[in-house]
Amino acid sequence: MATPEVRNDTEQQQYSLVEDGEVIGLAAYEIEGDEIRFVHTEVDPEHRGGGHASMLVQAALDDVRANSSRTVVPQCSYVKAWIERHPDYQELTAR
Repeated sequence: MATPEVRNDTEQQQYSLVEDGEVIGLAAYEIEGDEIRFVHTEVDPEHRGGGHASMLVQAALDDVRANSSRTVVPQCSYVKAWIERHPDYQELTAR
């Protein structure tokens, strides 16, 4: 089984978690000014429990950190909780 990869699908405004060519999860966002608001995260039910959502959110936040100066606004409860559990990502919500 291939390792899932995360890609930023800017046209759909979402980070997609792709495994074997199939999107198995997504983190939807909205960009407003210099903010990127994560509004919804989901992983297909048959892929839950394997750390996929965490992998997706971490990759999305790494991409925001590396490729923009946007402030992360975690409107999605999962992204909010993930950032709370990972103090080294909290600076993204205060840039």
